[in-house]
Amino acid sequence: MFESLSDRLTGVFDRLRGRGALTDSDVVEAMREVRVALLEADVALGVVKDFIAKVQEQAVGQEVLRSITPGQQVVKIVHDALVDMLGSESHSIDLNAPAPVCVMMAGLQGSGKTTTTAKIALRLQTREKKKVLMASLDTRRPAAQEQLKILGEQAGVATLPIIANQMPADIAKRAITAAKFGGYDVVMLDTAGRLHIDEALMAEMIAVRDIAHPHETLLVADCLTGQDAVQIAKTFAERVGITGIVLTRMDGDGRGGAALSMRSVTGAPIKLIGVGEKLDAIEEFHPKRIAGRILGMGDVVSLVEKAAETLDAEKAEKMAAKMKRGEFDLDDLAEQLRQMRKLGGMQGVLSMLPGVGKVKDQLSEAGLDDRMLKRQEAIITSMTKKERKKPELLNASRRKRIAAGAGVDVSDVNKLMKMHRQMADMMKAMSKNKGLLGKLAGGLMPGMMPPGMKLPPGFPPGGRR
Repeated sequence: MFESLSDRLTGVFDRLRGRGALTDSDVVEAMREVRVALLEADVALGVVKDFIAKVQEQAVGQEVLRSITPGQQVVKIVHDALVDMLGSESHSIDLNAPAPVCVMMAGLQGSGKTTTTAKIALRLQTREKKKVLMASLDTRRPAAQEQLKILGEQAGVATLPIIANQMPADIAKRAITAAKFGGYDVVMLDTAGRLHIDEALMAEMIAVRDIAHPHETLLVADCLTGQDAVQIAKTFAERVGITGIVLTRMDGDGRGGAALSMRSVTGAPIKLIGVGEKLDAIEEFHPKRIAGRILGMGDVVSLVEKAAETLDAEKAEKMAAKMKRGEFDLDDLAEQLRQMRKLGGMQGVLSMLPGVGKVKDQLSEAGLDDRMLKRQEAIITSMTKKERKKPELLNASRRKRIAAGAGVDVSDVNKLMKMHRQMADMMKAMSKNKGLLGKLAGGLMPGMMPPGMKLPPGFPPGGRR
């Protein structure tokens, strides 16, 4: 997400930070590069003009140019302007209305509307403890209603029974009635889409809106459609009225310009973002954190929140107890690798840590990715239970056997053993007050770094220098 834009902006600001003093022309030149980077990332032209004008007005002045760290000051101004563009504060789905609260989903065909409906329903049911009913109003796309039914079964969320040949407005009316009599807290209406906006679609949306009176109307927009997504959002906002935006396929778009434009063009907040295909792969949109990611500052808060949701508390407590005793065997290492994959894999975790963007290419060339995690897990599972408990048993012949069983080279087994040894040493030396995540990063990274490679200052957190 935002990879290409982040790379461009990081390069611009690194040059500014490297200068002891800045002139007006330095700032103007930097803003020209920022303008090009934003346009290439698919940010709407009008939004770019307003953004650059706002930043330049604050950045070109005696206070910034004479400050102790002028480059850092400019970065802060850009960061604050990005946050303002994205909406300043995060917004969750508003359920402050008499039950059943109606949420209408809108968007074009192929934007991921049906899957997003199921994702939000599951989120409301698990996090908010709400009883949710989903209803498909899409009578045009083949098997659309069946798709929502199947997703409902997978998520454990109720769906309205399908009645053939009903019109969308009639289905909406039936869904609201069923929700009232069934004691549901929320009813979600998955409306039909088209390949492009037309009058028939608008008329259908308006008819459903007038019958259902939704408390929330969420526009689902695909980031991969770029500038088209912005125009689509503008049309829906003007004709139907929207209260929020859900961006899908954020994990598949390195530019992310649509996200930067949506809020400014429609005035509606971006509430959620889809970050994967699984039903739990949806996150709340936090403008400050997203701005931090774009400018290479990381997003440690989101990483910690994700860890709190994903990691097994009971296993973590057992691991902590073993660490206090200075114990750390290969079963423990395998568990750490599995937890890393649950958090989004190596790249997913590293992308949220400050400064890692600067060594991203080196990390890629070094093979630090999810395939490496799977390979290391395969090596450990190729060992006997006794070998995992007592790594000192692994002599040359055993390592050769393990390598053959895992389908890797003996050198890969040796690298894993070196990493385990470094982590085991670190676990013994760690104080009780340091965070587990920092310890994990500090333990993993030194053992995996190729010769001569250096990490940015301050990374990994809790790691050795």
